[in-house]
Amino acid sequence: MEMAQPLRLLGIAGSLRRGSHNRALLAALGDVLPDGARLTLFELAEVPLYDADVEARGLPKSVIALRQAIGEADGMVIATPEYNAGVPGVLKNALDWASRPPSPRPLLGKPVGILGATPGKGNTAAAQSQLRETLVATGAACMPAPTVRLSQVAPLFDAAGTLTDEPTRALLTQYAAALHRWVARFATS
Repeated sequence: MEMAQPLRLLGIAGSLRRGSHNRALLAALGDVLPDGARLTLFELAEVPLYDADVEARGLPKSVIALRQAIGEADGMVIATPEYNAGVPGVLKNALDWASRPPSPRPLLGKPVGILGATPGKGNTAAAQSQLRETLVATGAACMPAPTVRLSQVAPLFDAAGTLTDEPTRALLTQYAAALHRWVARFATS
């Protein structure tokens, strides 16, 4: 089934680092998405720490922008590193802001794919598991499979952050096709 408009995917990297491998992974994913899908990245650097007192005074502009970007997207894809066997605080914080009242809650029913990369020997499995738990608690619809959990990724990218490893590109291409199918199921239902 062909969609009239391209699927709009929102990508979020769970790292603020300028040379983030997870941001580079999202860029590489955007390059291999099937026709009929486009990826836009949202940067979390300006999203403040969640504070109910700040929330009571009104949502900060960066939080409004985050919630709006999620709401306008047909689906999301989150690339997470793993910090101390868990989800980076900046990512959890953004999801906390995005899931708070008032309505609409943009994560509710939103199809989401998860992937991750690390320069170390780990593979982001713990972070992805925690992230999945958080997303399920918000009412998001997490893609069950396939998974992308990359370790020792530095040699996979060149100095500019471009993916140069063909087996990894092939893996991302398969993931991109599955993500497209997953999000399309929700966009047409």
